[in-house]
Amino acid sequence: MQYDSQLKNKKPADGSWKRNVVLIAKNANVWLVQLRKKYQQEITHLDQIPEEELERLADWGINALWLIGVWERSPASRKIKELYGKQDMAASAYSIKEYKISQSLGGDEAADQLQTVCSRHGIRLCADIVPNHTGIDSNWLLNHPDWYISVPQSPIPDFHFNSPDLSPDPAISLKLEEGYYNQTGAAEVFLHEDHRSGVKSYIYHGNDGTSMPWNDTAQLNYLNAEVREHMIETILAILKRFPLIRFDAAMTLSKKQFQRLWYPLPNSRERCIPTREKSTMPAEKFDRAMPREFWREVIERVEAENPEALLMAEAFWYMENFFIQKLGMHRVYNIAFMQSLRDEDNSTYQHILQTTLETDPGLLEKYVNFLSNPDERPALDQFGKDEKYFAACTMLATLPGVPMFNHGQIEGFSERYGMDFLVPFMNEREDDQLIQQHKKFIFPLLRKRAYFSNAGTFHLFEVLDEKNKPLSDVYVYFNQFQEHRSLVVVNSSSQGQMVHFHHSCPQLIDKKKKRFSLLELLPESSAEAMLICEEIRTRDKIIFSRKALEKDGFSFSLKPYQHLVFELTWNEQPVDNASSSH
Repeated sequence: MQYDSQLKNKKPADGSWKRNVVLIAKNANVWLVQLRKKYQQEITHLDQIPEEELERLADWGINALWLIGVWERSPASRKIKELYGKQDMAASAYSIKEYKISQSLGGDEAADQLQTVCSRHGIRLCADIVPNHTGIDSNWLLNHPDWYISVPQSPIPDFHFNSPDLSPDPAISLKLEEGYYNQTGAAEVFLHEDHRSGVKSYIYHGNDGTSMPWNDTAQLNYLNAEVREHMIETILAILKRFPLIRFDAAMTLSKKQFQRLWYPLPNSRERCIPTREKSTMPAEKFDRAMPREFWREVIERVEAENPEALLMAEAFWYMENFFIQKLGMHRVYNIAFMQSLRDEDNSTYQHILQTTLETDPGLLEKYVNFLSNPDERPALDQFGKDEKYFAACTMLATLPGVPMFNHGQIEGFSERYGMDFLVPFMNEREDDQLIQQHKKFIFPLLRKRAYFSNAGTFHLFEVLDEKNKPLSDVYVYFNQFQEHRSLVVVNSSSQGQMVHFHHSCPQLIDKKKKRFSLLELLPESSAEAMLICEEIRTRDKIIFSRKALEKDGFSFSLKPYQHLVFELTWNEQPVDNASSSH
């Protein structure tokens, strides 16, 4: 409890680089193949990535590179796929043998060389950790089978384990249930047999309870203090090379969810992992075994030993704010951003923004926003590549939080790269026209990321239609960085809109909810001043008189999916440009 209060009152170091991260995801193996084709040269290791390509990312405004699939993968995962008959698939990137850079990618030396080159261009590296499970033949399991959730007898008598042995150690057998191979079943456990002692145990596969168990993984037991400590030490070691870490399925390791899934409360009606119904545990006993939230332990140790690190959690099940506010996680996935803009469910996202501003505006900086991620359909499939996409992408680039771009999003690739892909299966070419559109509309915003990243100076405006009724389809928001003041106006709908706005939505400031007019957010000016609204990307100007703004507020006629990003400045001199005035 003492630590909890300390964490609550402590403001962790959050340098400007963290606030201004722009992240791009790359499936490492697939990317190397694509680069090899593009540059017509040998590119198989991380240190062979052409510096020209890294320079291009930096020029786009990217300053963080998430490399997916860099760890040594489970040979058993690959063998399982071969036994399935999937000869063209690799071991899963999330079935990990050990947390060492894969020798097929050049090992640690290649990663260190890449880090050196990236640092010259202001790019930091990011890697995954898969904390809830390992590969079924991982070094951890071979040496410490007691670190995993297991039972001494098969939880279902009809499970049969007369399948090929997947173990690299002749002293141990590792066998899947037969149903995996003939696709008649998906057992929750696999057989672990130690031939030296003759002891059999049935270890659970990794599982989040939403679909089938991941049959090439083994579930770690976080009630074991050794497991928690070893994972924390692993995280600290990885941070020496990768200052950003993304935690896969982090929500499964919160105390509430871990107990629900694996050690359900007696008489609980909540859904647990199948066959764990009898593994009940009273809350008091569970709390003795896991007295603190694991993620609190992680944050405490990281901030003490590596305060410059940035930790990002994939957390769903409506747990995003819990991870930030209660656990202290630095950044958390915000899937609502993608879903709401894709479905044009703008009322929902406006409500999310307004509620956040009324309760804890700082949360906006903690979200990782995206239009696609490696687990989702490509942005091209969800948003297309026309104005709807660029309207959403403009918001991605100008809202507080971490803008994340998926592999192939900017290039217009349509393939979704699975975690067992080593090569792309589609022969796709970069869409030069789409890249040019990014250069025109998106990259200038990314390069000015500091203009938009501060939640403390962010204000969302209440937008009204011609009949003075609230209109959720149009987003209008203001931000400030030093002397730069920006206004973003985005029509997130297929309908043209005539809109006006005058006051911001209520926002919690110094424990009070406050509203502002846009004029109150601007520097003082004379009554005769003209407000110059210069579009950052096109340099088009719209001019408003102060008197008109005081009387009527701002008004815009917007085309479908139109997106405008203005820098605002006062002009105290008379402006003879009536055609551009509003």
